[in-house]
Amino acid sequence: MGFLPCDDDGPAVGIDLGTTYSCVAVWRRGRVEVIPNDQGNLTTPSCVAFTDTWRLIGDAASNQAAMNPLNTIFDAKRLIGRRFSDVAVQGDIKLWPFKVASGKDDRPMIVVQYRGEEKFSAEEISAMVLFKMKETAEAYLDKTVEKAVITVPVYFNDSQRQATMDAGAIAGLDVLRIINEPTAAAVAYGLGKVVGSSDKKKRVLIFDLGGGTLDVSVLNIDPGVDIDMGIFEVKATAGDTHLGGEDFNGRMVKHLVREFLRKYKRPEIRGDQRALRRLRTACEKAKRMLSSTAQTTVEIDSLHGGVDFYATVSRAKFEELNMDLFRRCMDTVDKCLSDADVDKSSVDDVVLVGGSTRIPKVRSLLQDLFHGKALCTSVNPDEAVAHGAAVLAAIITGDADVDELRDVLLLDVTPLSLGVETRGVFMTVLIPRNTTIPVRKRDNFTTCSDNQTTALIKVYEGEGERTKDNNLLGKFELTGIPPAPRGVPKIKITYDIDANCVLKVTAKDKTTGRSNSITITSDKGRLSKEEIERMVKKAEKYKAEDEEEMKKAEGYVTP
Repeated sequence: MGFLPCDDDGPAVGIDLGTTYSCVAVWRRGRVEVIPNDQGNLTTPSCVAFTDTWRLIGDAASNQAAMNPLNTIFDAKRLIGRRFSDVAVQGDIKLWPFKVASGKDDRPMIVVQYRGEEKFSAEEISAMVLFKMKETAEAYLDKTVEKAVITVPVYFNDSQRQATMDAGAIAGLDVLRIINEPTAAAVAYGLGKVVGSSDKKKRVLIFDLGGGTLDVSVLNIDPGVDIDMGIFEVKATAGDTHLGGEDFNGRMVKHLVREFLRKYKRPEIRGDQRALRRLRTACEKAKRMLSSTAQTTVEIDSLHGGVDFYATVSRAKFEELNMDLFRRCMDTVDKCLSDADVDKSSVDDVVLVGGSTRIPKVRSLLQDLFHGKALCTSVNPDEAVAHGAAVLAAIITGDADVDELRDVLLLDVTPLSLGVETRGVFMTVLIPRNTTIPVRKRDNFTTCSDNQTTALIKVYEGEGERTKDNNLLGKFELTGIPPAPRGVPKIKITYDIDANCVLKVTAKDKTTGRSNSITITSDKGRLSKEEIERMVKKAEKYKAEDEEEMKKAEGYVTP
């Protein structure tokens, strides 16, 4: 006998936690509804700002960014689950106006001036954005929302996925599943093609280019008429967790800074964070304009040192500045097709997802790659990922009020190879990349020394032949092995990757029957249970302070 949900419980939602924008959706009344925020917008800037009195999240934070650049945080997704010493992190720090310092376990900590000085992890900032999406859904549904499916880039590693789940926990969400963004988009694209459909099988390539990441996936979508079950089967994935619209903006910013220096010989603009933030905002607008016009102007009054800045940017110049990045996008598509062992001619549809797919050059290069094939734009590029996540949330919880949704099977893959260190330097792959998940792999190990009672096992992810070129997920010792000559003890290790691409390891000594289950803890500073609880309390405190300040502000204007 099961349990029926309480009437007051809200449905599970799907959240696209993006680098630049986030989106939340819900399955209701037999369809997906993308939920507007308090400004009436269907996407919300993934932006958090701190003022002298309170926090601002979303549109309110983004709108005051130029006035408060040092305390307005964006791009937290580019920090989550990474080390401070990571080359990509160090490169980004040079471009951001806000300060990032090294914290415990080499974790990047964002420093802001707020009620003194505060330091926040990327998980906490992401949690604030997730909480905003939670509030948005609760206001729309008039119900408490506690369960969510959250999407991540396909090439997020174990540490980044775990950190995203931690952010959900800090935001007060029960994260039902972490799902790859292009897989969610494929569900949005293909749902009508498997539910009640008699269409033929389709092979689809999802090209998802957002604000900070590129994801590509090849899927087979089978209506499953013979077995009464629609199947979404991911064949291969490829991606770049550091390639997207923010990088295209950055190229234009650098170009216009050079133009400013050429015209006005004022090198100190490089240190003027307010000027650079205003310039970045103007470049974002110009980039969008260049998707529909051949030329646009950037005009900023008193940009720096009282100088009014005016520049013309053509679409051709924008394409020239970013051509190497656009080529990288196409290389990723080629890699995905190769991994899937799929010929371009056998792809039925190329589906565009993510705001950056509106860039004409990206579209023309992609179309050329597929020999002039028309690109599929039937899904909204900004909403497709949240749309698919909402469908999956409804399937997992049984919220779906249409029987057909229960007959959808989603088969995803692990994005990176998983293995162990052997002979001290080499990576022995146990689970190759693009293996369908969930997956379980068993291997037998033994000791290499006489009377050895413990064994150190290092688990890695990546594609390098040597472990130094891969990511160390964690290491653990098996203890209590009965003393015996080397090679005699038999230890069975079981590797489990669940639907969230999260790894668990179980070790069993065959001689004694003793077993021990171990969850691999990321070596990149995964939050402990105690740290998460502390951050939850911290988040609740900030929320209470925000509400108190809001009441005071409302009191000033009350007649």
